[in-house]
Amino acid sequence: MSKPVEITDSNFEEIINSEKPVLVDFWAEWCGPCKMIGPLVEELANEFEGKAIIGKVDVDANPEVSAKFGIRSIPTLLVFKGGEIVDKQVGAVPKSVLSEKIEAQLA
Repeated sequence: MSKPVEITDSNFEEIINSEKPVLVDFWAEWCGPCKMIGPLVEELANEFEGKAIIGKVDVDANPEVSAKFGIRSIPTLLVFKGGEIVDKQVGAVPKSVLSEKIEAQLA
């Protein structure tokens, strides 16, 4: 079973510059909606294994990355392709919405 990649201030650039699309979930331990979306992100990591990278950034532990992208409210999910942000979702949404955002980048 595949798990989301733990993304930190130090490995962030390397991960988002992957040739595969990358979904990054900005979250925190104390955030209620983040806890709702967490299991969905884990399921996506399984479903897109080998096709896309699914990762999580703990905003409390990684303030640099969070500040760089102006993350003000969490959960915020960013989709990167070739190191660039191609899609963004703020707040908890159904898994199908996130799945479609990743699928759109695989085409």
